[in-house]
Amino acid sequence: MTAAIRVRPSRELRAARRTRPHRCWGHLVAAPLWPMHGANLGTLLRTCDAVGACLAVPPFRWVDEAVARGNTLRRPGCVHRVGSPLRWLAVERAAGSRILGVELADEAIRLGDLPAARGRTVVVLGHEQGGIPPEALDSLDAAVEIPMVGAGHSLNVAVAGSLVLYKLAGLL
Repeated sequence: MTAAIRVRPSRELRAARRTRPHRCWGHLVAAPLWPMHGANLGTLLRTCDAVGACLAVPPFRWVDEAVARGNTLRRPGCVHRVGSPLRWLAVERAAGSRILGVELADEAIRLGDLPAARGRTVVVLGHEQGGIPPEALDSLDAAVEIPMVGAGHSLNVAVAGSLVLYKLAGLL
């Protein structure tokens, strides 16, 4: 005989969660610095909220609208607007942040082997077609690979970023 699965009601779930958005903890930062499509940024912001991370976005005019499009949070999330992505990564690295890129690369860490973040970690995300630009690869401390067995070439930025953020937060 199997045990019945108890589904928790919405009010119980709400009571167990934060009542206010988290402030910038500065521990995990998702950085889709070269977005191609605006549809996934708001979804990625929802994941950031779920794991206590922040979102760093480039200064393109359309980014605010793109973040709002998929965002269903009732309160503002933690969003940092950066100037030049390469300069921002250099500043982060000089300040001691670990810079991880989600990319297929030699010596990449498989997602399943990625340990939880122990200090400030920036997760750099490219776009589905071109990945992280070659000029930014030297900014990375390591690359993280998400293994795929299907015919697709890549995951969208929200899915890839979500998988890596949950793993770095120690929630997977």
